[in-house]
Amino acid sequence: MVKVYEYARCSTCQKAQAFLKEHQITYEVHSIIETPPSLSELEQMLGYLGNLKKLFNTSGIKYRELRLGQQTLEPSEAFKLLRSDGMLIRRPFLLTPHAGTVGFKKETWSKLLRIS
Repeated sequence: MVKVYEYARCSTCQKAQAFLKEHQITYEVHSIIETPPSLSELEQMLGYLGNLKKLFNTSGIKYRELRLGQQTLEPSEAFKLLRSDGMLIRRPFLLTPHAGTVGFKKETWSKLLRIS
């Protein structure tokens, strides 16, 4: 099952959902605020991205307020922060059974979802 964690008022998330609908991809949508990704999903995504910083919404207010760009976090610390506030997570957050990415780029999503 394809899972998308999104923030309803985020225009990039809206574009991503329109893309999925246009390509008739069945997916499950989750509010990144109400139900952020689980610890295992965050760990899985880190495995796909290879860089902890890519999980963070680095342009977000909360990220800047906490001065996270100036800190070096261990994965356990980062995951605890991400689970505590979904606004810290880069969105949309796309997970498939075999791949995942954050942010929305048509080319990347097409490749991951095997859309030609």
